[in-house]
Amino acid sequence: MSDYTAIADVGETLIELLRGNMQGLIPADSIALVSPGEIEGKDNIRLSLFLYQVSENINLRNLEMENMGPSKLKAPPLALDLCYMLTSYPSPGIQDRTERTGEEHSILGRAMQVLHDNAVLAGSVLRGSLSAHNTELRVVVTSLNLDDLTKIWSTFGDKSFRPSACYQVTPVRIESSREKTVRRVTGGRKPPAPEKGKK
Repeated sequence: MSDYTAIADVGETLIELLRGNMQGLIPADSIALVSPGEIEGKDNIRLSLFLYQVSENINLRNLEMENMGPSKLKAPPLALDLCYMLTSYPSPGIQDRTERTGEEHSILGRAMQVLHDNAVLAGSVLRGSLSAHNTELRVVVTSLNLDDLTKIWSTFGDKSFRPSACYQVTPVRIESSREKTVRRVTGGRKPPAPEKGKK
């Protein structure tokens, strides 16, 4: 189970995974955890990963408190679903529009292949607090319709719509710091004494 840095650690895990598997196609430093709205034309970004939504995992919402000893209970972890948008960008030096678009598609395709081949994140792949626990995360492609994608891109101002794919990473657990002290029942109640004259 991870601490409050879990969200940041998932982002670092995904970026390091992409950087380690996109070599030969684009430079590692051109892959960034950043909103498309922050990317300027002069930037050398070729692939961006943007966290656009954080929500509670409905399947793990009502877990009971954990037993931490004879007199202590701990609140269950906060389980989250993280939604990311993966977006590709062409090299600024390419003038032919068809060639530029083809390069964008190749970058996005390779990134999607990497995430498909690493659909379960565990062990040495994990970064930060995630690596200190027996954590297993699933990376799943999510289908957003054009209307939903357009709404996301509309928040980026005048940025042009680019090839994108959306993913959900789940479940991301953040350990609770809330504990409760309880008193255990050590023995049963004594039965009432029988009334006189009755057996």
